[in-house]
Amino acid sequence: MAPRNFVAGLLIPFASGLLFGFGLIVSGMTDPLRVQAFLDVAGHWNPALALVMGGAVAVTLPAFAYLRRGGRTLAGPAALPDRTALTPPLLAGSALFGIGWGISGVCPGPGIVIAAAGSLPALMFVASMVAGMAIHAWWRRRPAADAADKAQAAGA
Repeated sequence: MAPRNFVAGLLIPFASGLLFGFGLIVSGMTDPLRVQAFLDVAGHWNPALALVMGGAVAVTLPAFAYLRRGGRTLAGPAALPDRTALTPPLLAGSALFGIGWGISGVCPGPGIVIAAAGSLPALMFVASMVAGMAIHAWWRRRPAADAADKAQAAGA
């Protein structure tokens, strides 16, 4: 593997993942009780994670604006979604994600970080998440899913 390909293809994503995981730990996003306290706006709300979200948005918005204008990543062109429609599957998935996040206090990124520390509940969370992704991939490959996608595209 050429040095540039190694850096762009493996080293930069690995370092980015480590930095992201470290940021999740430092910010408290790996503490389910802190996350639940942030989501409890009607009770004992802890607004500290709003700063984490604000920081994430401040970094992400300019990066996405650059990519939408045709910018490239170090690994090459980025593939951004072109659909903006709010579909029933998107809304259902968002609601399911939000309910799960609110109940457990854990979302996928922090769940992986917590699992890497060897926590059995977090390992079960990640295994369930992978199983859910596999079921979704299988469901979308069915012939009925192809027909539904074509019908939705024709109506959009």
